[in-house]
Amino acid sequence: MVPPEANEKSEPQWSPSEEALGLAQRKAASIANRFPTGVVLGSDTLINLNGQKIGKPENKTAAGRILSDLRGRTHEVLTGVAMLHSASGKSIEWIEAVKVTMRYFSDAELEAYASSEEPLDKAGAYSLQGKGRSLIERLEGDYLAAVGLPLKAVANGLRSLGVPVTVDVDKLYEERDFLNWRTFPC
Repeated sequence: MVPPEANEKSEPQWSPSEEALGLAQRKAASIANRFPTGVVLGSDTLINLNGQKIGKPENKTAAGRILSDLRGRTHEVLTGVAMLHSASGKSIEWIEAVKVTMRYFSDAELEAYASSEEPLDKAGAYSLQGKGRSLIERLEGDYLAAVGLPLKAVANGLRSLGVPVTVDVDKLYEERDFLNWRTFPC
């Protein structure tokens, strides 16, 4: 994993999907020249709440506001992925969308979670794979896309670029043995 050297600033003219994909493309492109024979993957995740783009909170107060806005509502977790293979000139890009419904949690639960460190580095100010799972009523779609990287789609993308995938990704999805994954129905 190499930190990107890309501008991750929100673009007001972009839709939520365009922004997730655009930032993923920027991230991949920012380091592609450092790996001229390799496949570079960039991804970015944000929340779409009725057309409103929600990224990572700046602080605990902002985390509380975001969680208050999401409480009792359904939103989309959008993960944009861009894969670049400079040597062949090929690229693949896509958006994975997952619907997440938050339960109507109490103000005390909101305050306790927002004041923890967990929401600060997470789009939407919550972590499915962490304690934020307790705030979620339902998830529809690829759990790993909502966490930030849809492995099944990435494996398919690598194969289409001619990169062998030696891990049984289908088995991984069948077993769902990753943190809170099993707590969500298939």
